[in-house]
Amino acid sequence: MHTPSPFEAPRVQLVEIRLVAEFTTQQQVHEPRDIGRMLHDLIGSADREHFVAVYLDARHRVTHVHTVSVGHLTATTVHPREVFKGALLANAQALVVGHNHPSGDVNPSTEDRKVVERLREAGMVLGIELLDAVIVGPGRSFYSFASECTSSL
Repeated sequence: MHTPSPFEAPRVQLVEIRLVAEFTTQQQVHEPRDIGRMLHDLIGSADREHFVAVYLDARHRVTHVHTVSVGHLTATTVHPREVFKGALLANAQALVVGHNHPSGDVNPSTEDRKVVERLREAGMVLGIELLDAVIVGPGRSFYSFASECTSSL
């Protein structure tokens, strides 16, 4: 068997990354309530925090929904790299992010606000607009960062 020399070129391996849609629809997003309903149906009653990204085309139609992370009862870890990796793979024009608060209190925490600001800044650099961030819970209320208020579904 041939022992490679440390001076030989290393073998390059192909890494394939694909976005697999967890949920697709041609629903168009007109207002925060549209995303609030969708997220409530998907993650509103989950027992742990789920952070999802909703990728939109140029007409603001939903093309993909990607679960970025699943945490525990009171938190989940989110990094812009993971949110925008999916956006690039989905060829998204814009996105909306959201997560659930299993406690039912949909008001944002200080950490929620920091994450949204980081994502907004990353989106500006990449040219993929963050339209809104939505928090849902097991009840019929949701919080929209775009409108800075709590509303009912």
